[in-house]
Amino acid sequence: MDFARFKVLTFDCYGTLVDWESGLLGALRPILQKYGKSIPDAELLQIYGELEGQEEAEEYRPYRHILEKIVRRLGRRLGFSPSAQEVASLAESIRDWPPFPDTVEALRRLKTRYKLVILSNIDDDLFAHTARRLEVRFDQVITAQQCRSYKPSLNNFRTAIERIGLGPEAILHCAESRRHDIAPARQLGLANVWVNRHATRPGPSASGKGAAVPDLEVPDLKTLADLAVPGV
Repeated sequence: MDFARFKVLTFDCYGTLVDWESGLLGALRPILQKYGKSIPDAELLQIYGELEGQEEAEEYRPYRHILEKIVRRLGRRLGFSPSAQEVASLAESIRDWPPFPDTVEALRRLKTRYKLVILSNIDDDLFAHTARRLEVRFDQVITAQQCRSYKPSLNNFRTAIERIGLGPEAILHCAESRRHDIAPARQLGLANVWVNRHATRPGPSASGKGAAVPDLEVPDLKTLADLAVPGV
């Protein structure tokens, strides 16, 4: 891949920059334990991915509301009734979800050469908590709330291209989910990198499966930075 032709890197956030699976499990495990429910992590993440995909495919609602609905549906599936506080707790936990260990330093390196843009299925106020943890100033933040749709909708990617103000040939999209990100990016002619976090963390992904073939696959953000800004 010729990184010299890119001026802007767009990033999915949760799953790519932020360890959302650890965050999800950390928020959901105490609820399940309270009601005596035991389920392997891999199965819980698989169920979560299924429920989230169904909710995001419906008419647009804020991501906070989607997370609340997922907790309720998880309760119905596993046989318990979560309290109002428990229903709200998943969205509230986002402020504590940690970046992957390599994220912040890799973003700092990439920022020396490229403009950086977030393209995320999130609400503006929820991302504001995450932004402080990422420690890098993004040139733009484009959320599902602003687009009124969720990836893999092409609307989110078209919105990003329009706001960036450059042709697709100058933009490289980097993401963990082949279904939410790599497939629509390819459809619109955006070069793309699959940040396959599960290459070193075996098991199903909460973002679900996808068959789209990326232009480049890397196991983490450090590897991407090593390729895109060697020597920095």
